Amino acid sequence: MAVTPAGAAAGPRPKVRSRKGGAAVPLDDADKRLMNALQSSFPLEPEPYSSVAAQLEMPIDEVKARAQRLLDERIIREITPIFDTRALGYASMLVAAKVDPENPHRAARIINAHPGVSHNYLRTHEFNLWFTIATPPDSALGLDGTLDVVQAETGAESIRQLPTLTLFKINMNLEMEQGTDALAAAIDASPPRELEAQPYDDVDVAVIRALQGPMAVTDRPYDAAAKELGMTTERFLDRLEGMVERKLLRRVAAILFHRRAGFSANGMGVWRVPEDQVLEVGRRMAAVRGISHCYQRPTYKDWPYSVFTMAHGRSKEECDAILNRIADDHALHGDDRAVLYSSTEFKKIRLHYFTEDYRRWEEEHS
Repeated sequence: MAVTPAGAAAGPRPKVRSRKGGAAVPLDDADKRLMNALQSSFPLEPEPYSSVAAQLEMPIDEVKARAQRLLDERIIREITPIFDTRALGYASMLVAAKVDPENPHRAARIINAHPGVSHNYLRTHEFNLWFTIATPPDSALGLDGTLDVVQAETGAESIRQLPTLTLFKINMNLEMEQGTDALAAAIDASPPRELEAQPYDDVDVAVIRALQGPMAVTDRPYDAAAKELGMTTERFLDRLEGMVERKLLRRVAAILFHRRAGFSANGMGVWRVPEDQVLEVGRRMAAVRGISHCYQRPTYKDWPYSVFTMAHGRSKEECDAILNRIADDHALHGDDRAVLYSSTEFKKIRLHYFTEDYRRWEEEHS
């Protein structure tokens, strides 16, 4: 397993996002078609926009101009590779924290300072801060030690570790063209993904460092990273294809600003599913189009819910419709379900891997 060398590039800076500038932006049908295509999978080809243009039967100059405008107007957050955190040997989990409800912003700032925190939301529950955190393979503190520091510094009354036991789905691909019925409908269900660390070498690490982060809208967006490593673009893309096969790279895709794209609500539906039914029920829940994430997680006396689903909709009512359809399909009502809505987004970034930020944080906090 590769180890992070000194002098690695810094990762993304933590940000606290506000509602300012977060209102939905009007989009025409061509914008929506393009966003659907870019979210699904950005081609691993020397000239990917040419392939997207052919798929959409749209002039390539128009495809690039629309993609750049959607980026400039903060509707598309970035077009970026999406690497698999667990496959790279990083330890990661969802964490629910019970912090001072009168001043959750203080705790959020402390949590956001860790470079492995990619998402942090205030949600409607006594466990009010929900964040995802990752630590690298060479972490001195490890995930447990890091969370001990976080709990001490935030003064959290309680922290619940909610690691993924089974990953049924992770696909943040918002349906731009169709309505609520399409979001609540079932699609083909994929089998649960494996989560074990996969082998990789120094070349893989160099490729990740060179490509991670926002990709420019150019005819040949992979050329710059390939040149940085002294590779031909074809060899660079062959390496990326191999990383997909080895589960290190999920895909390259557009990530949206949900609210700007019109998806103003996200509801975390949690379900009390009998243990012997989790695999079957989880697969079926994951097959719902409007569910972006579906996991099995551990339960506690004060948290009996074993299956988590993230629903995204253009309104709270649309999220409710998606989750109510699931509840009806599986006869999970009353105490067998709960929905937690986010009221504040404190942080949302793509993780950067193999940077020095993790080591520096540990030196400052251990």
